[in-house]
Amino acid sequence: MTESTEPTTEETEPESDPPVEPPSYVFFAVVAFVSAALDLASKEWATWALTDYDHARSAQRTIDVIPGLFDFQYAQNPGGAWSMLRSLPEIYRRPFFLFVSTAASVFITNVYGKIDRRDWAMKWGLPLALGGAIGNLVDRIRHGYVVDFLHVFIKREGGRDYHWPTFNVADVWIVAGVILMGLTLFSVRKKAGFARPAGPV
Repeated sequence: MTESTEPTTEETEPESDPPVEPPSYVFFAVVAFVSAALDLASKEWATWALTDYDHARSAQRTIDVIPGLFDFQYAQNPGGAWSMLRSLPEIYRRPFFLFVSTAASVFITNVYGKIDRRDWAMKWGLPLALGGAIGNLVDRIRHGYVVDFLHVFIKREGGRDYHWPTFNVADVWIVAGVILMGLTLFSVRKKAGFARPAGPV
């Protein structure tokens, strides 16, 4: 009589994720500060260089960067992105945007403390977005409006011209930050999708 032995399988614990490495607030502060400083410096330059009247063109002074596509053109925007709520009375508009900018800055700072320093997209995206928010917030506190001067357009001969709303360097930082944060959120959802067990066929 022979004894039958069943093969045994060793139970292995699933690999756990590596521990989260806390981010550096020094890096966060430096990137946010430099971003805000570059934005505010560019606005000071635009105010100095683009507010004169160009008598040769009988129009406000502009500086062509890419003819027919991109130029520098001074504008004051009391509203939000794409001039939203600019028609709102000043007594409501200014406190509203000050509150939104301040709340966004607090939120970004809070989220940064919870990320992993190896997540390069969030590591750069959050302070860039904060720098842009601070740049526009300083403008609203000082002037009650935001200085815009980056102007993208398409000039068509004999047709209709297309103009993108004038924006500034702070807006560039905010958009770049949002895109970088979106990369992290997309990659997390993608990994979660791959990790989901397959259902019955």
